[in-house]
Amino acid sequence: MPEMKTYEGGCHCGAVRYRAETDLARVMSCNCSHCQKRGLMLTFVTPDHFTLLSGGDGLADYQFNRKVIHHLFCPGCGIESFARGRKPDGTEMVAINVRCLDGLDLTTVTAIPIDGRSH
Repeated sequence: MPEMKTYEGGCHCGAVRYRAETDLARVMSCNCSHCQKRGLMLTFVTPDHFTLLSGGDGLADYQFNRKVIHHLFCPGCGIESFARGRKPDGTEMVAINVRCLDGLDLTTVTAIPIDGRSH
């Protein structure tokens, strides 16, 4: 049974901070051109499990390909600590960059490889 926990995280310089409730049982490592170059490891939550604490006004937005995901990053340090988008069925989702969660030992996380390059 997945264990929901509350995590805090954010960008490198600290301007962007958030709180997210997730279980980290389904962390993905995508090989699309964006995720691979950024080294992203992602878990997904619905907006009711995500609270942006600071830095929302200054976020820069990058979109590519079908432009359905808003890759949001801090203009100061350039870190993409989360993104916003929709699942194919239209459900809003927030993609949390697991590497940006405070105090998380990444050796305890198993990432599932996703072939985003082929889609």
